Amino acid sequence: MTDPRPETDWQRRKRLAEVFGDALPETTRDERDDDATAGESASDTWLREQVPPHHGG
Repeated sequence: MTDPRPETDWQRRKRLAEVFGDALPETTRDERDDDATAGESASDTWLREQVPPHHGG
């Protein structure tokens, strides 16, 4: 049977999240501060990129 009351927006989001999971994050990548090289200068980054793979990183 269907529910005669219309589904609210938060109920719909909750139902979809239960089925499909959280498809979209609450924040965008540019809003998050999860960059591991956040405090490095450009020369530090360049130097780290020049290390050959067989030397480990």
